[in-house]
Amino acid sequence: MDIVAQLERQKAAIERALAALREIGGPVSESAAGPAPVTAKTTARRKAKRKTGITPEGRARLADAMRARWAAKKAASKKRGA
Repeated sequence: MDIVAQLERQKAAIERALAALREIGGPVSESAAGPAPVTAKTTARRKAKRKTGITPEGRARLADAMRARWAAKKAASKKRGA
């Protein structure tokens, strides 16, 4: 059997299936229909997405909290040892 003829038959079958799917109204697939359209809603969602990480203010609050924690721990160990 000729491979080109077989591929042509498969192509024709796929095109018929795609036409039938288009007739019933649903998109064939994201790759065939293309990516979703960019709207104001999708761009707003992208802009609203926070960067991961910690802000300088948050880092300062954590550093202060850790210093207080270690100072309390150090004071408690001195009380037990003395």
